[in-house]
Amino acid sequence: MSEIPFTLDQLRILKAISTEGSFKRAADSLYVSQPAVSLQVQNLEKQMGVFLFDRGGRKAQLTEAGHLLLNYGEKILSLCQETCRAIEDLQNLQGGTLIVGASQTTGTYLLPRMIGLFRQHYPDVSVQLQVHSTRRTSWSVSNGQVDLAIIGGEVPSELQEILEIKSYARDELALILPLSHPFAKLGIIQREDLYKLNFIALDSQSTIRKVIDRVLTTADIDPKRLKIEMELNSIEAIKNAVQSGLGAAFVSISAIEKELRMKILHRVNIEGVTVKRTLSVIINPTRYRSKAAEAFIREILPQFSTHKDFALIGRPQQDKVSKASEKAAKAREEESELNSLTSESTET
Repeated sequence: MSEIPFTLDQLRILKAISTEGSFKRAADSLYVSQPAVSLQVQNLEKQMGVFLFDRGGRKAQLTEAGHLLLNYGEKILSLCQETCRAIEDLQNLQGGTLIVGASQTTGTYLLPRMIGLFRQHYPDVSVQLQVHSTRRTSWSVSNGQVDLAIIGGEVPSELQEILEIKSYARDELALILPLSHPFAKLGIIQREDLYKLNFIALDSQSTIRKVIDRVLTTADIDPKRLKIEMELNSIEAIKNAVQSGLGAAFVSISAIEKELRMKILHRVNIEGVTVKRTLSVIINPTRYRSKAAEAFIREILPQFSTHKDFALIGRPQQDKVSKASEKAAKAREEESELNSLTSESTET
């Protein structure tokens, strides 16, 4: 191959087809016609001299060559985005983009306040907030698709040596009740009283649910004895269900500040038990860090941290960067192979 046999547009199309699962949905996501997508794929296969898709099934399935090209294509596209953002930085925060990631609770209740404060200082910077599972957010930071993220769950083990993970804040999870519940007249209940309540909870695989179960177990409370009457997929749905008298729930204290002020929910304490989790900030020290990201880290993050000594470490030395980059590349390849076999499980 004397010349590069593909274009960036063709790589974008390949990635879209893989993500969407069909040529039609990929075309819709890219705002082009399906025949245009098909033609680009045909040209790409002709230029590469290999078949990239197995056309025997209803869903667009990548061949081995297709997976290989997609793996390298994602790295190329990520590097292109990083290049553009580095050039934007020459404007010295008179433009540019900041991309922040978060898991569900932090993305819904904490990050909007932080971003609002940042925009007051830097109104010309475009800010994007991506709210996904802790696992997906961690991979986005690793791949350079997100500048930094605040998460409430555990970073995947394969990324823990690649990313810089810094404890950021303690998030208390409060027990809330409907105002009509008999316990709503009390300020404190006993541990045994928990077994008398009907609970509304997130899915058993969610991060917050696992944290609650772990903390309760440490406090000699058996989570398996709690009566889970209903499982919902969002904090807002849980708050509304509790307000409607359907049961009790554990939610982040940051998620119920308004409801407590308006006195439409009742928070009750458990004697001798405090349910807390640690929020963490994660960055990839091997990737380019924009001036917007530097400003957010330097000026905004410390204002919301409960750790007085909170600070992110500067860029590592070159030998450490190279070593971390090699680990990141290997981890991305393993993740790509895993994604081709199984879909990612949801984590809040």
